[in-house]
Amino acid sequence: MSNFGLYEDRVRNFEWSVAEKELEYTDGNVLNIGWYCSDRICLKGKADKTALFYEGFGGIKKQYSFNDIRLAGNTIGNFLRNIGIKNEDRVCLFLDRIPELYFSFLGVLKIGAIVQPLFSAFGDESLFVRLENAQTKAIITQRKHLSKVRKVLERLPNLEFIVIVDHNKTKKLESRELPFSLQESKPVENFEIYPTRAESPSVLHYTSGTTGQPKGVKHVHYSIISQYLTAKWVLDLQEDDIYWCTADPGWVTGTSYGIIGPWSLGITQCVLDAGFSAQAWYKFIEDYRITMWYSAPTAIRSLMKAGEDIVSDFDLSSLRHLASVGEPLNSEAVIWSQKMFGKLFHDTFWQTETGSIMITNFPGMKVKPGSMGKSFPGITGVVLDAKKYEPITEPGQVGLIAFKPGWPAMMRSYWNNEEKYREKFINGWYLTGDRSSIDSEGYFWFVGRDDDVINTGGHLVSPFEVESALLEHPAVGESAVVAKPDEINMEVVKAFITLKPGFNPGPDLELEIMNFIRKKLSPIAMPQSIEYMEKLPKTRSGKIMRRLLHAKEWGEDIGDISTLEND
Repeated sequence: MSNFGLYEDRVRNFEWSVAEKELEYTDGNVLNIGWYCSDRICLKGKADKTALFYEGFGGIKKQYSFNDIRLAGNTIGNFLRNIGIKNEDRVCLFLDRIPELYFSFLGVLKIGAIVQPLFSAFGDESLFVRLENAQTKAIITQRKHLSKVRKVLERLPNLEFIVIVDHNKTKKLESRELPFSLQESKPVENFEIYPTRAESPSVLHYTSGTTGQPKGVKHVHYSIISQYLTAKWVLDLQEDDIYWCTADPGWVTGTSYGIIGPWSLGITQCVLDAGFSAQAWYKFIEDYRITMWYSAPTAIRSLMKAGEDIVSDFDLSSLRHLASVGEPLNSEAVIWSQKMFGKLFHDTFWQTETGSIMITNFPGMKVKPGSMGKSFPGITGVVLDAKKYEPITEPGQVGLIAFKPGWPAMMRSYWNNEEKYREKFINGWYLTGDRSSIDSEGYFWFVGRDDDVINTGGHLVSPFEVESALLEHPAVGESAVVAKPDEINMEVVKAFITLKPGFNPGPDLELEIMNFIRKKLSPIAMPQSIEYMEKLPKTRSGKIMRRLLHAKEWGEDIGDISTLEND
């Protein structure tokens, strides 16, 4: 049973104002996420409380108090303001999970600028597309990622500043590059934050779609209302918790629940930036006595694969509550976690566009392994008929997952793409692009995407983006990309390609093409397998029929092929 009472009570008496009251926010006043996650916590008497335990490669360990992160945010914000960054300028964070990533997030928000977090494993082309779309003014990065930035710099006239947090003074700086060292900078004690309001833009996260380039999802400072309350009620974060969110802040989970949620509550959190292994993760939980663990199904399945024996080598008795996000959590993983840890993983469902948890297995609620749970209090979640866009009332029928707009963390637009944004709303509902059924008790059961977006390990990959990159390889004539089943990641990228004359299929070429995509886009977007074809299946009008290739991979009925072109 949760300390916060039954789910039904929360639903019955729900108002978003409960979060506003607890955060002491009054409508119309200044609302700045950077200030709320650091300065406010210090003013509440928690200045000396640990905000962050950090462990990096090579066993590097660091610890920071809430006063430390307040000063770090001030110091970074002051540096950015002094070089000319103004409110609503876009500042990209292209960093590994080092402390500067978390502190820069606060600092950028404190000056009213918009944070644009990007996954540091992105290749130069993925980086370019997102920086160009956002017309980013500054990027904060590390030496190890500098070559990617330099490759695309000449195509980015709006990018005025490249801030390097670990600059080697023996190396020569190039055009637009600036060194910054948090350790060598004088801490800024008093800092005047920019007076952002509820609807001031805060975070710009990029997400992939089926067609076209990635879209920038714009959030506002008022999103903290949703993130604070869901972190408190769903993740069940309590005063003495040691919390671990395994997500990278390049993705929305890593910001909504790896920064804003826990720190707005004044909770101590841990960050491990040292790669994945079952032994390393279990040791991390044991060493820091982690109590609340928010992870992804891919990681959980990888732990399952590592076996049961290794679990007994570690003391994991500190774990109090477990939750999962990013993709469907299969029932076997839920049952396994109960057996291994004596705790069930509580699945949660939400998206970059929603900004906060929407459907959840609420603490204290009966968990049905394999189900996403029920709508969070204050959220109206339904499944819609795909033709009429009306709610389906019959239990068990599959429809489109949709939500009634109006929750605080809902995206406010797609960056410079109002048309795509409007397409997400039909008949008074926000459409997620996912399909589900709802049982007689109101539990959602995920069925799949309603489009061709590939969800690999909880990260969305656009087939269009991979196909476009493949066509830039000199050997590739045509390409089609679909999802392929995978034991750990649920699905991975598979590419079907035709070769240009003069090129012969083979493992060497396959590896070359894979690495080409890995470097250009990211390891996530890299095809895990490539199948060479004489020609791709097309309609008579010349459109590639991806669904036939998808059906082949998943052993599904290929359906109507009357529009398939004849030989």
